Amino acid sequence: MDRDAHQLARPLTRLLVIGAGWAGLAAAVRASQRGAAVTVWDMAAQPGGRARSFRDADGLLLDSGHHILIGAYGETLALMRSVGADPEELLHRLPLTLVDAEGVGLRWGAGGPLRAAASAVMGHRGWGWRERLGLARWGFGLALRGLRCPVDWSVARLCADLPVAVHEQLTEPLCVAALNTRPDDASAAVFLRVLRDALFGGRGAADLLLPKVPLQALLPEPACRWLEAKGVRPEFGRRATALVRDGRQWRCDDWQGDAVIVACSSTEAQRLLAPHATGWTDAAQQLRSEAIATVYLQADGVRLAAPMVALRGAPAQFLFDLGAIGGEPGRFAAVASAVANELDAGLEPLAQRIEAQVRLQVPALAVARRLRAHADRRATFACLAGVARPPLRAAPGLWAAGDYVAGPYPATLEGAVRAGLAAADEATMPTKP
Repeated sequence: MDRDAHQLARPLTRLLVIGAGWAGLAAAVRASQRGAAVTVWDMAAQPGGRARSFRDADGLLLDSGHHILIGAYGETLALMRSVGADPEELLHRLPLTLVDAEGVGLRWGAGGPLRAAASAVMGHRGWGWRERLGLARWGFGLALRGLRCPVDWSVARLCADLPVAVHEQLTEPLCVAALNTRPDDASAAVFLRVLRDALFGGRGAADLLLPKVPLQALLPEPACRWLEAKGVRPEFGRRATALVRDGRQWRCDDWQGDAVIVACSSTEAQRLLAPHATGWTDAAQQLRSEAIATVYLQADGVRLAAPMVALRGAPAQFLFDLGAIGGEPGRFAAVASAVANELDAGLEPLAQRIEAQVRLQVPALAVARRLRAHADRRATFACLAGVARPPLRAAPGLWAAGDYVAGPYPATLEGAVRAGLAAADEATMPTKP
């Protein structure tokens, strides 16, 4: 039986998706493709969740943090294509590049993953044979273990034998970028999963994919248009009050149906799921929120050595040349991940530290004008070593979806999308007679 006939043979599932972030939209699209009757609510005024665009008080269109995708994010790229958003047009693709403001660092070359990585290491002008051989021995040891380690290992422990320069210029920035968690606390097992997919996922898997358009145009708006074309009109500004079990069905306010996917923030999900899944909420309460801060700068006529350069030290890790990617010329975004503790003193002191860091390392931006500073205190969860994340299935007919649920990926767009797709697949799976 082909896929279309299989969909028609399946009893129609009435499904409520609570949340229209990347996980919720992925769930809604997949469930619609599988023949379900889908309803989508979101308490916000627009889709996108924590990865969206917004206008500030001056009307400037900005993103809630600058997100990085990589070529290995296959589910996200496939979902974009399925709703009519062409990644080749919307994302700026370049080989993995980790260079400082002077252009010194790692630039992945052409060819297969191992050849490209070897080319980057040998071409690093700041490394000697000690760094190169140290990295080679470390990588060989990881390969012998299948790029796996005990679940309670931190990235710092995993990298303890690396030369200091290699850790500071390679594994540490990759860890913070991928896991939004500092190496001393970050899960080495999850870090290795991302490395395995990027470095051994085939040609282009390690490529950087930087948004050329506002985040809304990558997935949220195209997915909503696709859903509306299928007869599903997401309702915004609507908060789910409570979930009630009604026999084999679920009720939520004026909706009643077969299954619910809770695809909102961890805090909101705990409120909704607490009466029905205490084990799930207990696990969710163990998660620690992590923050991301972004400072937008304007300096006309300035270009960086690469569209994305690594910053030394703290608090920010990366500086993006938005004009080089496809945005407004002369506009830059300095991004500081894992800064929840720094925000205790307020956003302004942190923004000033980020500006000082940028001006010191990029003299051309010494007279840059700050456009805006933005921080999301609950941008993501800390991907800590050994922490058990809450499961996808919370109760019969009830699933959770978000970048924080159990899965192979950290709190990334790919993690959110994968969770949404998996929840939709389970929720629309035919039940045994």
